Amino acid sequence: MELLHSGKVRDVYADGDDLILVASDRISIYDVVLPTPVPDKGRLLTALSLWWFEQLADLVPNHVVSATDVPAEFAGRAIRCRRLEMVPVECVARGYLTGGGLAEYERTGAVSGVRLPRGLVEASILPEPIFTPSTKAPKGEHDEPISYEQVVDKVGAETAARLRQITLDIYCRGAELAADRGILVADTKIELGWAADGTLVLGDEVLTSDSSRFWPAESYQPGRAQFSYDKQYVRDWATGGGWDKRPPAPEVPAEVIEATRARYVEVYEKLTGRTWS
Repeated sequence: MELLHSGKVRDVYADGDDLILVASDRISIYDVVLPTPVPDKGRLLTALSLWWFEQLADLVPNHVVSATDVPAEFAGRAIRCRRLEMVPVECVARGYLTGGGLAEYERTGAVSGVRLPRGLVEASILPEPIFTPSTKAPKGEHDEPISYEQVVDKVGAETAARLRQITLDIYCRGAELAADRGILVADTKIELGWAADGTLVLGDEVLTSDSSRFWPAESYQPGRAQFSYDKQYVRDWATGGGWDKRPPAPEVPAEVIEATRARYVEVYEKLTGRTWS
């Protein structure tokens, strides 16, 4: 195998006509990799993505060739995948207002060009889910929100419409399934690419604690920060300590790592109904 790319969390290897996508235990926030890994994180992300790929298979094809035909040293945290030409846009759907979307709304009254009602607060539910794409920034730089019109300029009107529809379809299906299990999906990011036959395919990961914000429905209350089953907990710890979101990132205390792992495990078990071992 040949290492093609080492990203913030995943490493990509070429293996014949396929790719081997390996999820590490690295964790990144604000596009910066933290120096302290989260044990089991790669296996958790892989297992949850595989579960979601099955739930979404009727909406959009995915890149999975095999979850078992991978090198032994990567077993449990790697997927054999089809090669895709990735779309140069981060596809994001939001059902609630938080994070960067809230900050943009407070400045402009809109998110990625989508005008929203006045008076929304932290964690407000939106009138309907919205497509809020962003750029794909080079490693070490931050993704920036862009409007739907800018997506059209990048990929053309037909592809832009398909990106928006697929992203919203995935969000709505994911939010519905998660709600049945007591979880709110505040937002999620997906990646899509073109297969060799011209098919638009879901790649990378989907609806994981790295790519989404998950909140417990039982304690949801707009107007304040929510308990999160995702890396928002680490973001809050890092910014609360005065970090300026630029490298080098601080070492993460053991108790923060342990609490983060516990949240990833808990949401995996709640969503899939399976016990993590």
